[in-house]
Amino acid sequence: MSLRVGPCEPWPTVLCCDTDEYEPAEVERWTRVASTILWHLTGMRYGPCPVTVRPCSRSCLDGGAPLSFQAMPGASTGGWVPYIDGAGIWRNASLCGCKSACSCGELSEIYLPGPVYDVVEVNDGGQVLAPGLEYRLDAPGRLVRLGGGRWPTCQEMAEPEGAPGTLTVTYRWGLELDDAAVAAVSELTCHLLRGCGAGGGSCGCKANPRATRVSRQGVEIERQDVTLLYTEGLTGLPVADAWIKAANPYGLRSPSRVYSPDYKRPRFTVWP
Repeated sequence: MSLRVGPCEPWPTVLCCDTDEYEPAEVERWTRVASTILWHLTGMRYGPCPVTVRPCSRSCLDGGAPLSFQAMPGASTGGWVPYIDGAGIWRNASLCGCKSACSCGELSEIYLPGPVYDVVEVNDGGQVLAPGLEYRLDAPGRLVRLGGGRWPTCQEMAEPEGAPGTLTVTYRWGLELDDAAVAAVSELTCHLLRGCGAGGGSCGCKANPRATRVSRQGVEIERQDVTLLYTEGLTGLPVADAWIKAANPYGLRSPSRVYSPDYKRPRFTVWP
């Protein structure tokens, strides 16, 4: 996946604070800030974002285990590639599909790095395929070709998207933002607006994080040192922290990944 430093757009909010005194651009700005903070504190996994990749189909080795690899020199990309397995036995690897323990025949499939929220469009050489009729998505992130069709084993990477001989898949990456996530980002946005926005009060940016005892007009309030909460990846706000603990109980800093030297990741364009 591409290197991301934050959510692709501000998360949806249902603000419980009065925003009439703030400009819409300022509300959007602090919503984006709150979204970025919670995105990092929950392991950078939330907020479905669109990504377009140009993948190659999965190939097969021992026991139908799918694995991407380069064809041997002189081998036909539409037939079989000989190889030696771990036990020193010669076998043939199919380049056009994979058998699994659950399927009676071969499956032509593509692996999409996830978590995959949904598939927006599959364009095979300029033809947009119909979901449910020509492809389906199986967990975890396996795009299966239906109707007797096959994914191409290679494509013309030098050609633009939609040109003959190309294959592009646009899908949304990331976990769904449920009601708890919306409540969390809404609370943090209001907190930042009240203390960091124009004419804000004493919370948010203007709060003294090391003040643990406040005395005013004969009333003393003692609170926990919030810097200790920050080191634990929390915000000091009840709803936001409850969601962070529920969504990321082990304090992950980034999505978990498993790497293999034999797996070829799909290609995607980053510029222009």
